[in-house]
Amino acid sequence: MFMGLPVLSDSLQDYLVKISAFPVLSREEEHEIAVRYYKYRNIEDAHRLVTSNLRYVVSIALEYRKYGCRLADLVQEGNIGLMTAVKKYNPFKGTRLITYANWWIRSFIQEYILRNRSLVRREVKALKKKLFYRAPLGEALPECAGGGCVDAADLSLDSPLGDDETTHLDMLVDRTPGQEDALAVREERSLVKGDVVKALAHLNDKERFVVERRVMAEKPESLQSLGETMGLTRERVRQIEGTALKKLKKRLAGKRSAA
Repeated sequence: MFMGLPVLSDSLQDYLVKISAFPVLSREEEHEIAVRYYKYRNIEDAHRLVTSNLRYVVSIALEYRKYGCRLADLVQEGNIGLMTAVKKYNPFKGTRLITYANWWIRSFIQEYILRNRSLVRREVKALKKKLFYRAPLGEALPECAGGGCVDAADLSLDSPLGDDETTHLDMLVDRTPGQEDALAVREERSLVKGDVVKALAHLNDKERFVVERRVMAEKPESLQSLGETMGLTRERVRQIEGTALKKLKKRLAGKRSAA
């Protein structure tokens, strides 16, 4: 459907130079072109809408590099999400294209990461902790005596010793059983990480997007902000979040009981 787009191969700098040749549209220009494309489906209009937002795709793809995928692949998936958004965008609903496209871009990138299991890393353990140890909605977290809680296990015992995944906990000496038990513990941890990733893959796009922005993010996005991005009410986003967390917990709990 779309004309050829620049491809990110090895050099991010070269790719940025290529896409910088495409003009950024003003709000008025974008709306005019989007309305025309919505009515007449002219491929040149679609191409202008896509190319004017390629820089934004790169900025989002860079956020996901920590999951171990090639940046070129993340950008490619993000571009597909952007093209999908352009095809589905309704300019008469009052939302800017890039606000609407943000959801699609992230959705395609996340789906790619989940398909390519390289995200099974330390971040997954942090996600699992957030999923199962969050305070109920509306409740504040308890304050700790002496001002400020420190999760010693996460901060020290579970921190990596080097570039591999061996942690301080793995290297503790004998008040634990033997080497075979230590290896079994490490194997179980890997399985748990894989289970979390598989559970995420069973969420639909909206649920996974909300979990990623509300649960996985270091700074969770507000319900109001997510609602504006997704074109939904604050309450509807809250419902999606609740449903997604229930699905994840149920799937992971079922995995444990089956083990």
